[in-house]
Order: sequence, then C-alpha cells, then structure tokens
Amino acid sequence: MATANLKLIVNESYIEPMPELSSQTTLVEFKNVCKSYGEGNQRASILKDINLEIKEGEFIAIVGFSGSGKTTLISLLAGLIRPDSGEILKNGIPIQGPGPDRGVVFQNYSLMPWLTVYDNVALAVDQIFKDWSADQRKAHTEKYVKMVNLSAAMQKRPAELSGGMRQRVNVARALAANPDILLLDEPLSALDALTRGNLQDEILQIWDNEKKTVILITNDVDEAVYMADRVIPLNPGPDATFGPDFQVNIERPRDRTALNHNPEFKRLRADITKYLMDIGMKKTQETSTDKIVLPNVRPNTSNDWNLDTSSLKPSQDDLGKPRYLEFSQLSKIYPTPDGNSTIKVVDGFDLMMKKGEFISIIGHSGCGKSTVLSMTAGLNSISEGGIILDNREIDNAGPDRGVVFQAPSLFPWLTAFQNVTLGVDKVYPHASKSERDDIVEYYLTRVGLGDSLHKKAADMSNGMRQRVGIARAFALSPKLLLLDEPFGMLDSLTRWELQEVLMEVWERTHVTAIIVTHDVDEAILLADRVVMMTNGPHAKIGKIQNIDLPRPRSRKALLEHDDYYNYRESILTFLTECDHAH
Repeated sequence: MATANLKLIVNESYIEPMPELSSQTTLVEFKNVCKSYGEGNQRASILKDINLEIKEGEFIAIVGFSGSGKTTLISLLAGLIRPDSGEILKNGIPIQGPGPDRGVVFQNYSLMPWLTVYDNVALAVDQIFKDWSADQRKAHTEKYVKMVNLSAAMQKRPAELSGGMRQRVNVARALAANPDILLLDEPLSALDALTRGNLQDEILQIWDNEKKTVILITNDVDEAVYMADRVIPLNPGPDATFGPDFQVNIERPRDRTALNHNPEFKRLRADITKYLMDIGMKKTQETSTDKIVLPNVRPNTSNDWNLDTSSLKPSQDDLGKPRYLEFSQLSKIYPTPDGNSTIKVVDGFDLMMKKGEFISIIGHSGCGKSTVLSMTAGLNSISEGGIILDNREIDNAGPDRGVVFQAPSLFPWLTAFQNVTLGVDKVYPHASKSERDDIVEYYLTRVGLGDSLHKKAADMSNGMRQRVGIARAFALSPKLLLLDEPFGMLDSLTRWELQEVLMEVWERTHVTAIIVTHDVDEAILLADRVVMMTNGPHAKIGKIQNIDLPRPRSRKALLEHDDYYNYRESILTFLTECDHAH
C-alpha cells in the first residue's frame, strides 16, 4: 500500500478527535521540536519538526522502533535534555528541566539494590513532600506500594523480586510523586506475556482512578491499541517525524478476548501494522543474492555417512516422513533449592513430528518450553523418557541440531563470515574451501548481510547479530532447527523482518524446526502446528492447534486471512484458562 493512499484511509477513518477529549484542555504541546547529537561531520539528526498536542487525561501510545528516537522524545518531555530548536509546552509554559510533575518509568529497573521496596518508593516521597509529617509520608508511600500489588513484598530488596515486580516498584515510585503526566518508555518490553498483560491492566486501572495523562512508548501494536486513546507512529530516523494519528474508538474497559471479535480492533491492528511495515521494511533486495549458488554437498552428520561417503546432498523426497522426531514421555526433574526434595518441571511431554514440519511451542513463563528445547538440543540431561531424531536417540549435543538462542553466542572479535565458517568447516570437511565459502556467503546473504560479511560481531546491532545466528544454524544443514525465543530481545520491526527472513530461508530448506515463543502471532505465522503447554510444575502438552494456512506466508496476508483470528482466539483462550488456573 502506498503511503499516500494509506494516509487517506487513516484520515478518513481515525483522525477525527474523540468526543470526550475534544473539549478538554491541551496539557502538552510540541512545537517544531528538533534534536540532534554530535558535532560537525558526526552530527546526527534524530528528531525533526515534531508537532503534537496532548489533552489532559489522554492516554497516548507512540509506536517506535530501535533508533527512531523514542527515548529521545521521552527525555525531552521529561526535561532531561533540551531541544535544539522548537519548544515543548506544559500548560502553555516551556519545559526547562525535570520536575516531579512528570513521572518517568524507563525500560530498565533503576532501583537502589540495597533498599527495600518500601524504601525505594519512600526515597521519592521524602524528597518531594518534605513539608509533610512522617506519618503522612509513610501512609502515602504505602498507598502506592499497595496500588501496584506489592504489599506482601514491601520489605524485600530488588534482588529478591522478579522482573515484573521490579517494574511495579518503578511504577509505584513514579506515581507516588503525584505527577500530572506519567511517561512510560517501553516499561513492559522485557517481561513475559503474562506479566506484561497483568501490568498493562494495573496501569490502566491506575490511569482511570488517578486521572493522569499517560504517554506510553511501545513497539507492540496490540499493547498500543489495547491501552491507548490514540496511537501515533514515530517514523524511523534520521530526521524522525510523526506519522498519522490512529484514533482508538473502542469502548472501555477493553477485554482482550472480546477484542478478538471486534471489527474496529482488527481494522486498526491491520492498518497500523501495514503502515509500520510500509515505512520500515527495506524496499530493495540484495542484488548479490542470486550470484551465489548453494553447493550440492551434504554435511557429515547424515545417518549413512559412514556407509556412503558421497558428498552429494540426497534429495528431499522423504519430506513428510512420520515419526522423524519423537518425544516419548519426556520429563525433567530438578532438586529443590534446599536439596531435600525434587520438583518435576516437565512431566510426560509426548509428541511426534514429521520430517519438514515446523512446530511452535507456546505457554506462560516457567512452563518448561525452553527446558524441552534444551533437552532436544542435548544441552540438558533427560530425567525420564526419551527423544528420537531420525531413528537415533538424543543423548548429547551435536551439529545435526542447529540452535538459535535469544542472544546469539558469537565470537565478538570475529566477522560474520568467520563466525559462520567455524561451524561450516566442521560439518563440511570433505568440501573444497571455495564450496565452504559459498555456503557461508549464501546464507549470510539470504539473511540480509551480503554487505556486512566482514563486519565484526562486536560492531553489529542485536538484530544483525541474530541474523548471523540464523545464517549459522541453516548453514550447518541440520536435521533439526531449534529456535529458543530468537526474536524476544528485538523491537517489533526487526522481529517482523527476521520472521520474514526465517520463513524465506525455511521455504528453501524445509528443515524440521521447533520454535519456543510467547508471541501468539509469531507462533501462528511460522508453524504447521502450535503446541500449547500447561503451567508448571508438572507441565505437559495441554492442546495442539493445527494451522492450516497457505505457504509461503507473510504477516500482511495473515492479518487478512479469515481463519487467522479463529486460531488466535483458540490459543489466547487456552493461555487465559492456564492463567486463571495458575
């Protein structure tokens, strides 16, 4: 969709102001704000001509991606940095510096590790409300600790808390300062889906009760639409500017399950996603892609390697072969921290996979998804049961299984080419050096690194390093590809790009694959079947959803397919029931 046409649709459908906000006072206004960093030839323009009006009591979501300037935007509004030109007004008065009228919650947990939950929040209260009595300050601190459901953890220190609990402390501390505006800079992005959903609801309840104005920076379209009155894209920089407003005319309170049937939610979700993909995706393909031909050699991990040492790769005419990978009553038992007993984390995981099948495993944090994957990779011992891959039992790690973790373990001093070559040399010792080089270059080019072959891993972004990890796994020509939340640390746009890369390369190889994810859309997009696990301990398979969607797939086509929301509801319903049973 062309940008001009997209803007026309947006203007017709969503730009009209919401009636309940139109009569309210403008609280914040950006007027032609520009911000750059660096000097001389190193000067980089981050934000350019930023204009925005925010009404009192409004909940705004700004959808931005890595490098788009979203944290710069929040820091400007918080008064932590100053614009190069233009001005930011609050109640018509220019913002000159930080103040307690603007509470900020960043992605990282900036807590004092030696202080308790109560003391971390009291630190802000004692500083801002010095004129209050000790009893008043104590009651105020306790009110906000209780508001974020941390009464039972009031005397615990940050090291004793989960990530979600630490972020709750941050929210409580920001709110306890009694700000007019709450600034949330991707506060939930590092959390698992269940914790993230619970905190979303808590923030919404606080917003409704406290009548705050909230500005949320997020890279999650669902989160933006679920929480906000308006969703505004921040177009990628340099010279980042705002895209068109997407008005969220969906009645509150909003129910996640009900939204799945809401035509306005579906339309908004599709339009925002398409807009972001259109402005963010690279428009050009690597011209060198077709110059490298993948050599017709096979790895030395084939079952019949010792019997037939021909280096020619066998045909894939056995795709769909049943029981290619079999999990039989697979269980994992760990000792408890006190060492006096044991706990069964995974209990009787049973599954059979065909050759060439792609499976997604999904479930709440702690359900044993990654434990199953690590046992399959041979990185974690099996307590009970067994795993059979291509008629051989798995009892240790091996190059016949390619693994991509959330953070790829690359050698930072080596280039992308050298990192991939390390594995290729091991599994293709019989191939010539030029053949091995072609294998490495072919897969690095396929994942969009054709112009970064000789760039060191230390100089790469997280997204680029993850591309190297994917290329390395495919280059080994494994029997089984194992992906453990490979895109979990990446922003949405990079994640979408790499999902497309993964699907494109998988279509060429049809390697048997398993991905562990907590992202429902990712699970549906990639897989032939979605395997849903019950909560741990004693986690097992609770439900399997067949995904009968045509391949090759794309995110845009997925959002328009009639069955997509039915699959989505099936999985969300299961996860919700597990949550309630937890």
